[in-house]
Amino acid sequence: MPNIDKHAPGTFAWAELGTTDQAAAKQFYTGLFGWQYEDHDMGPAGTYSTVKANGRDIAGCYKLDSKMLEMGIPPHWMLYVGVASADEMAAKAKEAGGTVLQGPFDVMTLGRMAVIKDPTGAVFSIWEPKMHQGIGLAGEPGTLCWADLNTHKPDEAKAFYSKVFGWEISLGENDKSGYLHIKNGQEFIGGIPPMKNAPASMPAHWLQYYLVTDIDASTGKAKELGGRVWMGPMDIENVGKMTVLADPQGAALALFQPNPRQ
Repeated sequence: MPNIDKHAPGTFAWAELGTTDQAAAKQFYTGLFGWQYEDHDMGPAGTYSTVKANGRDIAGCYKLDSKMLEMGIPPHWMLYVGVASADEMAAKAKEAGGTVLQGPFDVMTLGRMAVIKDPTGAVFSIWEPKMHQGIGLAGEPGTLCWADLNTHKPDEAKAFYSKVFGWEISLGENDKSGYLHIKNGQEFIGGIPPMKNAPASMPAHWLQYYLVTDIDASTGKAKELGGRVWMGPMDIENVGKMTVLADPQGAALALFQPNPRQ
């Protein structure tokens, strides 16, 4: 499947795990996906681990510091959206009703980023690439393949993301579920699922999906490695199967096995 050398603006360009136990998290994901790591000494900031698959960069991993923990930031997966200018897009997000939580700031010579909260409360980051383009592989087991925005305010989310990134967000043809599909240019990249069965207290958040070849085996492996399965495996009619789980430290993610192509 394709290597990625450059991300179009508006696509999901990077994924990053912030965790309370970096060594244990790396062990879990290696057991689940076969991931490998390239560690970088960041001095007082600790070690940043670049996740590798087939020799390509696919994600990052770091340990939450004491300041983050004092702020109540839990283990989590952060989704990055690629942009041409972090400064311009941060300003645009603010104008559209979002909150710039951090930045824009340079990440050494790798790129420039900002952390943003949308008007419904979901947090994501934007990435302006310099030396580091972002995710370098797609379509292989263990790679990011989709992302859902879970929010009780889909209309507000639709207005915000359409204005900021130019995403086309609409119902699928002949889909009566209420699921909204997110399209960046000609590419479908994610969605906004209906929240009728979700508790009202659930905060808005982005959920990342990782590709697997056998959802039942991968779900069982996640349990064996200490993960907690919240939902699934379950069928998505005419699409595939999915499982929602948390790693042993509590960061949420989803697994996805597509139906065979006809």
